[in-house]
Amino acid sequence: MAMSSGAAEGEPMMDINTTPLIDVMLVLLIMFIITIPVATHAVKLDLPAPTNTPPPPILPTKNEVAITETDQILWNGTPVDLITLRQYLDQSQTLNPIPELHIRPAQAARYEIVDAVLAQTKRANVTKMGFVGNEAYANDF
Repeated sequence: MAMSSGAAEGEPMMDINTTPLIDVMLVLLIMFIITIPVATHAVKLDLPAPTNTPPPPILPTKNEVAITETDQILWNGTPVDLITLRQYLDQSQTLNPIPELHIRPAQAARYEIVDAVLAQTKRANVTKMGFVGNEAYANDF
């Protein structure tokens, strides 16, 4: 509580008590910070739920999508565009058993290209997919 002694005994206090104003402003600031939504960008992928069962054996049939430093997309070593990649992904999902898809992005590959490839795999409903080669970058961070 702020107290001040005036020059004379009967004079009114001329100072404004700003403590309640500061308290109200801090509460409003905290409420504003809490209600701001967090801006995130993510590609939604449905990941399998973890189980205690042993993983299935690795099948000899697998496909690899590589993204080079020059933003080129390779399907099993052959250059393709996004439309052809989608056609290959759709065809691979009709096979029995469904082959695994290995994605190998280069370290200097642009994020936009990798994101476009991941979006195509999501649209093609690829369920057996994994990233290959990430262990080479484990010590970079």
